Amino acid sequence: MHEYTSMARVWGLSCPGFPEEVSRARRWTRDILRGSPFAEDAELIVSELSANAILHTASGREFGTFHLVVVVSDRVVAVSVTDDGGTGTAPKAEHRDQDAEHGRGLGMVGAIAHRVVVHDSDGGHTVTAELFTDVRRGAHPC
Repeated sequence: MHEYTSMARVWGLSCPGFPEEVSRARRWTRDILRGSPFAEDAELIVSELSANAILHTASGREFGTFHLVVVVSDRVVAVSVTDDGGTGTAPKAEHRDQDAEHGRGLGMVGAIAHRVVVHDSDGGHTVTAELFTDVRRGAHPC
């Protein structure tokens, strides 16, 4: 690969912060990753991260939004959800009882993804979950 080019493909989607938009984000992700062995995992991750943005941040308020990015390369499938903030604290996995109805989503994302990164983003937070295409190497793909 030439040092100034990238073989990664990037898609972006902005959604209003309505609960029904979680299913749209899920379908959109499934359509992009059709045929990929990571399609189901990425779809579940997008569902959890989108729902978290709507339920726990300003994304779920009137005029709120969340933003989804899917990146596909020969080494990684990455999905990122950026919320509108308003919580003051970064999202983090909580250790909840197995029967708890809430609070286990980010922990589940961490169990599915090979790596999860949370960082500040324009007043909100972006959660990125990475699925490495060849985990046998044991090295970070980039």
